[in-house]
Amino acid sequence: MAVTIAPSILSADPANLQSELERIASADWAHVDVMDGHFVPNLTWGLPVVERLAAVSPVPLDCHLMIDDPDRWAPGYAEAGAAGVTVHAEAVRAPVRLARDLRAAGARAGIAVSPSTPVEPLVDLLGEFDMVLVMTVEPGFGGQGFLDVCLPKVRRLRRAVSAAGLQVQVQVDGGVSASTIERCAEAGADVFVAGSAVYGAEDAAAAIADLRRLASAAC
Repeated sequence: MAVTIAPSILSADPANLQSELERIASADWAHVDVMDGHFVPNLTWGLPVVERLAAVSPVPLDCHLMIDDPDRWAPGYAEAGAAGVTVHAEAVRAPVRLARDLRAAGARAGIAVSPSTPVEPLVDLLGEFDMVLVMTVEPGFGGQGFLDVCLPKVRRLRRAVSAAGLQVQVQVDGGVSASTIERCAEAGADVFVAGSAVYGAEDAAAAIADLRRLASAAC
């Protein structure tokens, strides 16, 4: 499996987002956590900020929408220039229709599950999505500890994707670092979101390279 590294700008300096994106130019994607203060208690950036970031980012934007009513709001992020838009299974009302709308707008369509949400209801829908995101922390805040109990879901998803002969990526987000990424890769993940592990490093490019090396060796 090809490894995709997507540093989360939730751990970046919010006053200097353009330069913080330039720090991760060697990554594959920039992961943008959009939070509305309702679906999760935290509040981050919204559509106008994402539109500006898409115009200046050296890497494609991977938008993770932790918001209420994604059926209404998600297509706007694709239209604003996000390369990928992921919505939460717990919030979306019509996942297939929304996935098709996102793809029609030119974005990858992703669906996310929180730690307590089972993945089995998604198995029959896998062909409608480009990626499934397994949260390995509770959604809402960066810097949390990695939850190993979520790895069996990654394994089940990878088996289901392989059994169906699909090209669906499996993303992990939360607590991903040099000490946890190998376990994620061994379980079947191929897209890795890392926030503090990259932005907390003195050399972000070196941290990205190290994560890529570790995940590639474990895949």
